[in-house]
Amino acid sequence: VFPDTSLRVTGVDFLKRQNTQQHHTDGYNIQSLVVRRGQPFQVQVSLSRELRAADKLTLRFAIGESPMKNRGSLLSLKPERENFNGWKISMVERNDKGCLLSVTSSPNAPVGKYNLHVKTGSNIYKPENGVIYLLFNPWCEDDVVYMANEAEKEEYVLNDTGCIYVGSAYNIYDRPWNFGQYEEFILDACMYLLDKSQLSLDERRDPACVSRAMSALVNSNDDNGVLLGNWSGNYVSGTSPMDWIGSVTILQKYYKTKKPVRYGQCWVFAGVLNTVMRCLGVPCRCVSTFDSAHDTEENLRVDVYLNDKGEKLNSLSFDSVWNFHVWNDAWMKRTDIPNGFSGWQAIDSTPQEQSQGRFQCGPCPVKAVKEGDVYLPYDAKFVYAEVNADRVYWLVRKVNGKDKYFKVGTETQAIGKNISTKAVGQNRRVDITQEYKYPEGSREERMSMERAYSFIRPSGLMPRSGYASTRQTVGSNTQPLVPEEPATKTGLHLEIANTEPLHPGNPLEMAITVKISAPGNWTIELIGSCQLQNYTGKVQANLGTVKETINLEGPSEMQIPLKIAPDAYMKTLSSVEDEVLILVTAIAEVKETNDKLTKDTSMRFEYPPITVQMPETAKLYNDFNCALIFKNKLNVTLENCKLLVEGLGIFKMTTFEQGDIMPGRIMKSEIICTPTRLGEKKIIAKLISNQIKGISTEKGIFITE
Repeated sequence: VFPDTSLRVTGVDFLKRQNTQQHHTDGYNIQSLVVRRGQPFQVQVSLSRELRAADKLTLRFAIGESPMKNRGSLLSLKPERENFNGWKISMVERNDKGCLLSVTSSPNAPVGKYNLHVKTGSNIYKPENGVIYLLFNPWCEDDVVYMANEAEKEEYVLNDTGCIYVGSAYNIYDRPWNFGQYEEFILDACMYLLDKSQLSLDERRDPACVSRAMSALVNSNDDNGVLLGNWSGNYVSGTSPMDWIGSVTILQKYYKTKKPVRYGQCWVFAGVLNTVMRCLGVPCRCVSTFDSAHDTEENLRVDVYLNDKGEKLNSLSFDSVWNFHVWNDAWMKRTDIPNGFSGWQAIDSTPQEQSQGRFQCGPCPVKAVKEGDVYLPYDAKFVYAEVNADRVYWLVRKVNGKDKYFKVGTETQAIGKNISTKAVGQNRRVDITQEYKYPEGSREERMSMERAYSFIRPSGLMPRSGYASTRQTVGSNTQPLVPEEPATKTGLHLEIANTEPLHPGNPLEMAITVKISAPGNWTIELIGSCQLQNYTGKVQANLGTVKETINLEGPSEMQIPLKIAPDAYMKTLSSVEDEVLILVTAIAEVKETNDKLTKDTSMRFEYPPITVQMPETAKLYNDFNCALIFKNKLNVTLENCKLLVEGLGIFKMTTFEQGDIMPGRIMKSEIICTPTRLGEKKIIAKLISNQIKGISTEKGIFITE
């Protein structure tokens, strides 16, 4: 009997440590090898004997259910041989024990999970943990997601924490958020979403297709995706959208149950989509727009209806202006549309409107929004309207028992303000409005607007409420193309501000300033109202109104106070599940000239801070203490307080029940943290109670060897 001299593989070493460092994938908490496309990685193949010239050695990479060569889902690669589908293998070194091979995948290879088998003659070796995860590669110049700037890649691909900007244009604040793309099961959850998307192998090569599919799958509409949206104010059967501080718990829960997680609102959808895109290797950022239009009819107009006390009415509006809306920008070269539209692309997973029959949005080139090229795919008209619609105010009055509409103002510059994202490498807000829009009133803006209007037909100026029979046509001309403040003969101007800090439990003290610049004696009728509303613009309570007739000798100004007692709003504040904003609306009319002007401003309540006490540095696997301290400086008891704490790589997400915190009382919680990863880490904490829906804080610590 001849000894068996056929060549066999006795082992495969994926050289995980060296490969993942070179591929910037060493953060992923997973057994398998994770690498990026278009960049070489090495594998050490151990053999039963020395490799001879006549031996046949083949590496087979297979992706999907039934891999086939002719479909490109089975790649059969021989060292130093032809390049197969853009992949190639070279021999780095060989000895009597085996060989070291270098594998370079194609820079446009389909992204996903590949199984590696090694074939020698008729023997096939299936290594343990033989799955390789292949991601997009922003470090590779031939990959369409290539990003040249190192600091930007560090932020938009590798950073697993960040913050999302919310509030109102009047006071923007940040909510810290843990993206957590490296945590356990997160990459597997993203791979599950890729499989669930049923993208073809070719579509998996293209980040435009992948990001569009992910924008659909992060919401649960149509496809049982990750998150169920809920804006009803009732979250008993799930987690309130205010109670999340990161994406990790959400994606882990989804991966485990394969059922939609309850509940999300826009910043939660954006936080999760950001995690998914960064996890797959596409540079991505969360983008917040203040006073964002949700224009259901794509006519670039949002109607706001007020009663004769100046209070906003919910019932008539189909469209709405959200105090803020958060979506994402993903970075890529677009190969499916004409040149000049590469770079940031807006994608949005909040289910607002259907696109091609599904709740998905984007990728829409940010440049197309800026230039008014709203015919480009995908959903450019919708995104354009979100940042460029006009706001028209209508006063609804009963005349002979029927509702009549009177136009009391048009704002052409009020929508799409302070477009914000986190700065690269720093914890501060950076304003990116100029990436989405030309300066208000500039020649370029006007040209961009004319271009957009040639693709979107704005309707005539009439109110668009549900009561068609009572419509009063106010001239059927389309919008004037000159974007400027409505010119008033008297130079009438309104300002709204708070005169004292807006602390829950205190009176809300605000003022409406009426200014007039034309000389002369003027009589001004002013009505003002104060309401509580959700960030989506839905009114929760009417708190009070003011009505004054004032005489001004122009040019001059006068301040009219508006004061709301705590009893008027505290009950609503503690009974609603959402964070609410204070909306003040003012309508002024100059009797002598019939000049009318309407203005509204949303403000948020101000809260005492949470402070975090912990060392600035700590050693790997060495416990350290962290204290979270909160002093209730308000005049009200905070009921049913919960403290949420999470620190990626140092502390697992935990909720601490804190009961009620009386005025003047101090809450102190101590936790013990164990760092399991090196580098800059963060503790994120959030306090929630019936009265306050979220005080957040974050603090960094540096972990060393």
